[in-house]
Amino acid sequence: MRELLAPHKIDAISAGEMGLSEPEETGTTFRENARIKAEAAAKASGLPAFADDSGLAVDALDGAPGIHSARWAGSDKNFRRAMETVEEKLRERGATNPAQRGAHFVSALCIAWPDGHLEEFEGRVDGKIVWPPRGDKGFGYDPIFLPNGHGRTFGEMPGEEKHGLPPKGKGLSHRARAFLKLAEACLA
Repeated sequence: MRELLAPHKIDAISAGEMGLSEPEETGTTFRENARIKAEAAAKASGLPAFADDSGLAVDALDGAPGIHSARWAGSDKNFRRAMETVEEKLRERGATNPAQRGAHFVSALCIAWPDGHLEEFEGRVDGKIVWPPRGDKGFGYDPIFLPNGHGRTFGEMPGEEKHGLPPKGKGLSHRARAFLKLAEACLA
């Protein structure tokens, strides 16, 4: 997020760096969880706060892991295990060919001001789940996500290609797409 904000001359300080406690994410959507985090940080700091909630939604798994994407990796953040779980569940449901393996990444961004004003934005990128995982760039589920129209997974793409904003990049990732909407509305 710092990289996305830097061209706009905005210095970001994380809630952790400020010693703020992390609120419990009790929302049922990415948008609700981003709002919970942004509002808590704005209230605790007295400053505008920017938060994101994002994850992978697999069509054949009824949108799972969804808002639980990080939880599937466990407390040790073992995303290899999380990717294996996605693959196991797809096979259990008979989703073995590409047409049955549709998925999308979602990123919800929220800016909250201490006075209660909110701005919310969402970005999405559609693709398919591939197996075995390909690439070691990025993080999380990137090595099993093949965005539509591309021959490489997010795990095979350098960060500049995936997250880079115009004019250098194409704003391909879900975070970049959500941030472009935020920048147009709030930073132009």
